[in-house]
Amino acid sequence: MQQGDPIEERYKEYEERGAVIDELIYCINGYRETVISNNPKFDHIDISEKEKVLNECLEAENWVREKKQQQDSLPKYATPVLLSADIRKKAEAVDRFCKPIVTKPKPKPAKVATPETPPTPPPEGNEHQQPQQNGNGSANENAGDSGNQAPPESSEPMETDNKTEHTGSA
Repeated sequence: MQQGDPIEERYKEYEERGAVIDELIYCINGYRETVISNNPKFDHIDISEKEKVLNECLEAENWVREKKQQQDSLPKYATPVLLSADIRKKAEAVDRFCKPIVTKPKPKPAKVATPETPPTPPPEGNEHQQPQQNGNGSANENAGDSGNQAPPESSEPMETDNKTEHTGSA
């Protein structure tokens, strides 16, 4: 270790400390504002979970305030008690604790949609049976009127014929 290294480290900590503290305070305030807001998208989060977030934010805020007071009372040439790395670790700990609670998804109302699905298949089954009966009956009725069945059947070949014509003319 060179003679100037401790001085450079203290200077680096002094320079970085303010911005890193601001980041931690921003993180704390963001989570606090989220859980105390009246925004309906956070209504599904249980009040006890919100209290846990508030307590975590309060503890982190008290920690940084206490450490900052200790640091501010020291002369610049003393070894720092509040390191920017420690502040970053605290911010990460707050984030790890609070983020899963705040980003907890709303429960889906899928149970309401499930009963609607079963009634739909039985009518389809009945409809399939009815057209077969009607199809047999209509085939007998239309036996003499083959012109009535021809347009639906000929519409498909017409599309094919058009494609062939376009292909042939091109």
